Amino acid sequence: MDERDFGRELSTAVVAFHEAVGARLGVTAVDQRALALIAGRGPVTAGELAREINLTPGAVTGVADRLERAGLVRREPDPDDRRRVVITAVPGAFGSVFAGLGAAMAELTARYTPREREVIADWVARTVAVLREQTRLLSEDPASRPPRRS
Repeated sequence: MDERDFGRELSTAVVAFHEAVGARLGVTAVDQRALALIAGRGPVTAGELAREINLTPGAVTGVADRLERAGLVRREPDPDDRRRVVITAVPGAFGSVFAGLGAAMAELTARYTPREREVIADWVARTVAVLREQTRLLSEDPASRPPRRS
C-alpha cells in the first residue's frame, strides 16, 4: 500500500466502525461525536454543545433526544440556572460496544516499544490537529460547500 493511502484507509475504517457502533446503539455519527464530547468534558448545556459541534440548538435537541432514548445521556435542570438543561453522559455509556476495540488496541499497542509508541502518539496528535483545522476551514468557508440540491 502506498503511504498516501494510509490516511484514506484509516479514515474509511474509522467511519465504518462508527457506522456499526451507531447501528448497534441506534444513534448517528453526529450523536456519537456529541456523546464523546459530553463524556470527555463532563456535563454541558445544550447551547454549549451546539457551539462545540457546530449545530443549531434545534439540531442539538434531536441529538439529545436520540442519546437519551438510547440510554447514553441524561438531561437535568442546570443547578445554576433552572431555565437551562445540562446534558450528562451516563457512566460507561459506550461500555461494551467499545470493549472489543479497547482490548484489540491494547494488544496492538503492546507490540511496540515505548519509543515507537511516542512516535505513533505524536503522529496521531498531529493528524488530529490537521483534521480539526481542515474541518474548521471547510466549515467556515461558504465557497467550499457544495451547492444545495432543490
